[in-house]
Amino acid sequence: MLELIKKTALAGVGAASFTAEKVEEIAKELVEKGKLTEVEGRKFVDEMQNRAEESKESIKKYVENAVEQALARMNLAQTSDIKKLQEEIALLRAELDEIKKKQGAAE
Repeated sequence: MLELIKKTALAGVGAASFTAEKVEEIAKELVEKGKLTEVEGRKFVDEMQNRAEESKESIKKYVENAVEQALARMNLAQTSDIKKLQEEIALLRAELDEIKKKQGAAE
């Protein structure tokens, strides 16, 4: 499932990149044909690139959210969970060492 999400995201980013190149090509053709001024062509390209960037960010947020939800459904331990357990283990080891020292001194 995660692989499918990754592939979908990469396809979206690739499409946005391809679209930006195509938009520049179309704008150049329109300028050459006199249907747009050079300023209008540049403005058109900039606007389309901004929209592509917004789309890319939207896709990124969607994928991040989907991955987080998929991981939550898998019930996997997160880094923060593991860190807490490591801290607890360290405290328990310290307590165990203390108990062993007291038992050794009592004997």
